Amino acid sequence: SKMKSVVFALLISCASAFTMAPMAKPTTSLTAELQSMAGATAPLKGFDPLNLATLGSEETLLWFRAAELKHGRVAMLATTGYLVQGAGFHFPGNLATGTTFESLSSMKPFDAWDAVPDSGKAQILFTIFLAEVISESKGVHYTKGGDLPTIVFPPIDFSGVDAATVATKRNRELNNGRLAMIAIMSFIAATNIPGSVPALAGNAAF
Repeated sequence: SKMKSVVFALLISCASAFTMAPMAKPTTSLTAELQSMAGATAPLKGFDPLNLATLGSEETLLWFRAAELKHGRVAMLATTGYLVQGAGFHFPGNLATGTTFESLSSMKPFDAWDAVPDSGKAQILFTIFLAEVISESKGVHYTKGGDLPTIVFPPIDFSGVDAATVATKRNRELNNGRLAMIAIMSFIAATNIPGSVPALAGNAAF
């Protein structure tokens, strides 16, 4: 469909815009760096069974970290949204003419997405694209020694927080994001493949 083509084009443009040339770096050095990065906490400190940290260069490792951070944040929003909707809460009024938030809240996530008008999908995707461009364009890029991507909206200022507290919050954000990625994948599986997640079997929200 036309909308699918637009989505594919956006994904390709995002990926190509931030592709970087690989640079060789000793494997042992990259592995050691992984152990010292934020998020390397118990009980799975330095968990990397596929040795992804040794692919490419230090810049590649930083790109992986930024990707994990962003996906974790999105997954936390998705998990929270799913639980809120599953509990029966929703916005009042209409999303579009003939499409109420109440009707969307009674649907499975993929069905609800299909029910959103194409113009609404385009606005959502453009907002995501804009947030990505803004986060990737701030100051020195994180693969060049700059700060990792920050939350675009609402902006949060940690400049007055001491380093130890910031480090703890970073570990918590990464670990909560990892758990949320597992959670939302479980929710989607339970919704679309009955019985695939025994703990959620029979739950009306799935």
